[in-house]
Amino acid sequence: MIKEIINKEKQDKLTPDAVLMDLMAGNKRFTDNKMYERDFTSQIEKTSGGQWPQAVVLGCIDSRVAVETVFDQGIGDIFVARVAGNFENTDILGSMEYSCKVAGSKLVMVLGHEGCGAVKAACDNVELGNITHLLSNIKPAVEATSTDGERSSKNNSFVADVVENNVKLTMNRIREKSPILKEMEENGEIKIVGGVYSISTGKVTLL
Repeated sequence: MIKEIINKEKQDKLTPDAVLMDLMAGNKRFTDNKMYERDFTSQIEKTSGGQWPQAVVLGCIDSRVAVETVFDQGIGDIFVARVAGNFENTDILGSMEYSCKVAGSKLVMVLGHEGCGAVKAACDNVELGNITHLLSNIKPAVEATSTDGERSSKNNSFVADVVENNVKLTMNRIREKSPILKEMEENGEIKIVGGVYSISTGKVTLL
């Protein structure tokens, strides 16, 4: 089956729930190795005059988490913002506001992933150049996570819990720091959701 691009008419008819279902169905196709066929030359031509992505995904820079691929999305289907540790900042919030308020996207997804290197570094209090400031954005999730074991990257269970908390806290801060997105969510125009990608299975689990 060849997947067609999203145009303005199709985007207008989408609901946040339908977009979330589409992304999760795409992830199922990815894990089942039954991804859609795509005519990328045609998609380039058809999107050259504009774009109507259905969602914006905030993910990590990890090379194993290729966002469009793991959700089986094509050219023009989703906006993607990426930063180590998948946290928000002013520029990413502005990008999300553009995605939803200006370009019409229906879903904001924060996507963490299993064994995140940035989360592990935050757990270990790594200090190195600009990485030190980057990790300060993840520290709230470390501090919010309790464990009976070692509070370091050696404790896989602790790291997994910090990954989840980092996604949840990022979602909360998006709502707190962006009145635009908060109002859109309250009005049912968009949904803000979170998930964690398994680098061992390829599956995305919603939180």
